[in-house]
Amino acid sequence: MSAKRGILYLIPNFLGPANPGHVFPEYNVRVLAGLDYFIAEREKSARRLIKALVPDKNQAQLHFFELNRHTVPGEIKHFLRPLLEGKPMGLMSEAGLPGIADPGAQVVRLAHRQGIKVEPLTGPSSIFLALMASGLNGQRFAFHGYLPVKSPELSKRLRQLEMRSRRENETQIFIETPYRNDKMLDALLKTLHPDTLLCVAADLTLDTEWISTRRVGDWSRMTLPALHKRPAIFLFLAGS
Repeated sequence: MSAKRGILYLIPNFLGPANPGHVFPEYNVRVLAGLDYFIAEREKSARRLIKALVPDKNQAQLHFFELNRHTVPGEIKHFLRPLLEGKPMGLMSEAGLPGIADPGAQVVRLAHRQGIKVEPLTGPSSIFLALMASGLNGQRFAFHGYLPVKSPELSKRLRQLEMRSRRENETQIFIETPYRNDKMLDALLKTLHPDTLLCVAADLTLDTEWISTRRVGDWSRMTLPALHKRPAIFLFLAGS
């Protein structure tokens, strides 16, 4: 085994069908062109990204390790073998940034344990793009992933987060399965205080991108956006 270890590159992915030049720096393309080993949630979508950005790359020489809910935890340490042999690898997210609302964090943690250099590459994150564009507090914020699906539990959780937001002056951020977006927006408008600031950011980086921040009371008086099956981020900040 080589004493010199390869670099683990954290490779962002598109949030949807966007212009590559708008969201994917040229440096990332050069890194991608030099890699033959990858860890990804789905081999098929990882190959699609590589083909789009490095069309001349020989796909037959590529090697993939899939990291998803079907992966046996004990297998993950074997994914790093090429790195330990001195070969560079890419860790790819299904969308956005590896390790951010993404299972790649466990690979990165293991790489640090093995003394492997980790290099994060610049790319889009729906969470941070939405926070940037919201006008809400970017000094204190929390991302909660998915909230409860059932109405009583969801309303209770929203009230808890609104209290926390008011107490800590902290922006609360979460996502929903796209086909439940309309239900989530309805729950937010029925549960949150009228003066709470609510931002909805949909289709980030796409041609159909739509972002708006208003007080809940103002949202309730307007024609609501069509969010069904559109990737969206929800953020709110309660007043003191």
